[in-house]
Amino acid sequence: MDFSTYWSARQKKVDAALNRFLPAAGVRPKTIHQAMRYSIFAGGKRLRPVICLATAEVLHGKIDNALPLACALECIHTYSLIHDDLPAMDNDDFRRGKPTSHKVYGEGMAILAGDGLLTIAFEIATMGKASARYPHATLIRELATASGSQGMVGGQVADLEGEGKKISPADLRYIHENKTAALIASSIRLGAMSANATPKQLAHLTDFGQSLGLAFQVIDDILDVTQTTEKLGKSAGKDIAAQKATYPALLGLEKAKKEADRLTARARAALKPFGKNAAPLEAIADYLLKREN
Repeated sequence: MDFSTYWSARQKKVDAALNRFLPAAGVRPKTIHQAMRYSIFAGGKRLRPVICLATAEVLHGKIDNALPLACALECIHTYSLIHDDLPAMDNDDFRRGKPTSHKVYGEGMAILAGDGLLTIAFEIATMGKASARYPHATLIRELATASGSQGMVGGQVADLEGEGKKISPADLRYIHENKTAALIASSIRLGAMSANATPKQLAHLTDFGQSLGLAFQVIDDILDVTQTTEKLGKSAGKDIAAQKATYPALLGLEKAKKEADRLTARARAALKPFGKNAAPLEAIADYLLKREN
């Protein structure tokens, strides 16, 4: 498959849908809708929505059924970035190569823009057609659990509390599994649910998502110490400056790279039951392993 063309086409489909789902910039109160759109359309990779759509395709599901869920995931991810960049959190001036939301709209409006994206995500998630095995209540519960205090938010809490401390490999894994991997795994699970996956199919894809999500964050840790701010589109070296718990800090750079390779191989192994149908997800796993930003 032509991966670049595939990814670009899915990104465009997600962007068009987000443009439809989000209130227009001129809708009152204008400032909040402008701020929400500023961060949503600041040039993200659309990783979570694309893998949600790709998973539906692996199971021969309709992309249109998965699309609202894909957009809901992107809204939640973007809200988390807006809040993560705030002075009280990671205090970053740039995101995706552009000034962060609070630098453009002020801290108060940035907080509200994040709140707006988080809440509209659940509204958007209800706009798709539910499958026979997975009613809307199940989809909303999946989204809420992955993004809440026992998922992404919980990981962010542990990340903040781990700054400047010597933590165990198990604690570091907990941070990464929740802060990043939870929402990535949920992206795959929701794509599968939109395609009415069997319990066995969902279990295999969950294994894939958890390994892929953890590998993604390990690679993020590596890029923070090996790439420039210009390449990353956000401030490089911040993990070291903030004394954050990362895989390079705990294991060293070379062992961290080997761990990313191991997790990616484990992710690919989970796709074996799907044979050639899994080609899009396999290509995504390889792309994430080799990415430079």
